[in-house]
Order: sequence, then C-alpha cells, then structure tokens
Amino acid sequence: MTWLSIWRPSPRSTSKAARARADARRVHTLAALAVLALGVAVPVPAAPEPPEPRWRAPLDAPIRILRRFAPPALPWLSGHRGVDLAAEPGTPIRAAGAGRVGYAGDLAGRGVVTVLHEGGLRTTYLPVRPLVERGASVRAGDVIGTLESPTGHCPGSCLHWGLLRGDHYLDPLLLLGRARVRLLPFWQVPFGAPGAALGERRPRRLSGRGPAAAASRAGAARRIRPRRGRRGS
Repeated sequence: MTWLSIWRPSPRSTSKAARARADARRVHTLAALAVLALGVAVPVPAAPEPPEPRWRAPLDAPIRILRRFAPPALPWLSGHRGVDLAAEPGTPIRAAGAGRVGYAGDLAGRGVVTVLHEGGLRTTYLPVRPLVERGASVRAGDVIGTLESPTGHCPGSCLHWGLLRGDHYLDPLLLLGRARVRLLPFWQVPFGAPGAALGERRPRRLSGRGPAAAASRAGAARRIRPRRGRRGS
C-alpha cells in the first residue's frame, strides 16, 4: 500500500475549503444582485400635485398695476374703487375665481362682466366684450371676455378690476395677497345722507346771515342772560 492510498484530508483543511466555497458563492450572489439593482429601476411614488390656487389675476403674467385701490372715506365721495391693470385691446380676460356669471353685457356704454363667488363676493371686469352669458358657471382662469378699446378711464388701455362684498368695495389685490394696508375711518351711514357720520346726521350749521341765524342768536342770548331779582317793597 502506497502513501497515496492511505492519505486523507484533515478535518481542518476540509473546513477551510468549505468556507472558501461558501464565500465564493456569497460573492457571486452579491455580484448578481448588484447587476440586477443597476439594471432594474426601483419605482418611486410620484409626489402629489399641488392644489390649484383658488384665486388668480384676471390677466396672464406679467401684471402691471397702473392705479391702485383708493376708496373714499365716505361712500358718496369720489375715489378709485378698484385697480387698473395695463392690457392691450383684445387681451383675454379670465375669471379671478370660480363662480357664476351674474352680469354680462353693456352698461353705460361699456362692456361689463360680473362673477358671483362664494361668501358673498363678486368681481367686476370692464371694459370687456363678454364671451359668457349670465348664469354660466366658470372656473378660476376661464376666459370670460376680451378687453375693449380704451374708454378714457386710464391714460392708455387698461382693465378695471373690482371686488365687492355686498355693497362694500374691497381691494381686489387682497385675493392675490398683494394689497396694501389702509386705515380708514369706520362709518355706517345710509348711502346718500350728506354730512352724516357714525350713523347720525351732523347738526345743520347756520350761516351768519338771515332770519334763522338771527333767531338762533337771540335764543342763545336769552338762555345765557341772567335774571334780575325783584326789589323789595
């Protein structure tokens, strides 16, 4: 019997060889996984689309403001009850928010469109040639008309954009977060009551001439004139 027939590998050498084969298999497995990872794209969930803004400008950008909101201190005084935005005739005019068309037609020789919104708000657009009819539903950004030729309200061509809640005029730029803060006196008076403030009429002032003024002065003199006491008998 030769030494080759009686040689047997030792247990230590057998365990080393098994570990080497296991390590090789792990390396091959990791390499295969790396190849698969590079070749197959991992799906990533799409980000949710941001909600559309509730309000927008009635014109496409860029927006150029010619004249800002400048309300009067009292409702019967002159002022600027909206904003003027520069635009050329024929420019598409869009609804500033979702709502229903309350008016679409000529008014005092100018085309006017009014849109009624939730919360008692309504927006006005003029001079505009309407492309919608009264009662039609619109979304923010829908074209409601085209700008007409200048009417003399602005030095050039412009859109007059207004905002109201009930009978009270508001700054339309509030809808876009671009309004300026203005501190105005608070008043509640019936429209057309001249000289009223805080819900009361101011006392009528009399001029220094005329019988009414003379009677007023005489009455005041009698009220402040001291009485003379009677003499004893």
